[in-house]
Amino acid sequence: MTPMPYAAITGIDTHAHIFRQDLPMVPGRRYSPSYDATVEQYLAHLDAGGLSHGVLIQPSFLGTDNHYMLEALQRFPGRLRGVAVVDAQVSDAELDELAVAGVVGIRLNLIGKALEDYASPAWSRLFRRLARRGWQVEIQRGFGDLALIVPAILESGVTVVIDHFGLPPASVQLDAAQHEVFFDLLGQAPVWIKLSAAYRSQSDLARAQAIEARLREACGGVGRFVWGSDWPNTQFESQTRYDQQLALLEALLPNPEERRRVLVENPATLFGFASA
Repeated sequence: MTPMPYAAITGIDTHAHIFRQDLPMVPGRRYSPSYDATVEQYLAHLDAGGLSHGVLIQPSFLGTDNHYMLEALQRFPGRLRGVAVVDAQVSDAELDELAVAGVVGIRLNLIGKALEDYASPAWSRLFRRLARRGWQVEIQRGFGDLALIVPAILESGVTVVIDHFGLPPASVQLDAAQHEVFFDLLGQAPVWIKLSAAYRSQSDLARAQAIEARLREACGGVGRFVWGSDWPNTQFESQTRYDQQLALLEALLPNPEERRRVLVENPATLFGFASA
């Protein structure tokens, strides 16, 4: 897969989902869509926002059947990358198939789930295999549990990406002593942060700015920040729009150089759109 030059990239949305409501869905899911979200609709949002590239994230309600996402990646190989959902026992042949289609990582959506032992042999072997491929592990979990999850995964040498500002609840005190372990981790390890879906933690602009400032301090700048729209904003469809999510980023990062780094340079490197 030939990397894209930075000059060809106007912006990368690193977090969006596509699906059809008639696709097979996993039992016990927390959410079932009542509409379709197609790749054509998504690309139209990118175009309207002046963005050139995007990253598709496998929705949790589709489980490990990544075929719908893979079809979209294969149709638009120069413009899209993907993050898949897999079992710990996934074969190398299956990972090869995902890689050919444009997948560059896996996602652990742990909302509402009991935490597994991510230092177990099965998970450790998977994370090491992903590290050898240069892939990432993307995590969605509540703020208070991240320090319980991330260290074991980082032991494998794989890159970790934290979804949605880390999902800090409205009540969280960012300077509380119990969170220092997580913030220390951000300064010492290859952990990236997605500035996405502030609404999922009930954060208005002021709250999002405070969280971004604390994350920036911990990370030593914006060099490991990326942005995502979280389109189509499942369960929050009536509360936000694509352009509003892009406007939130502009409010968070009013400095054009920083915004370009988060929209272009950082995600181009992380998701393989450009040479490091």
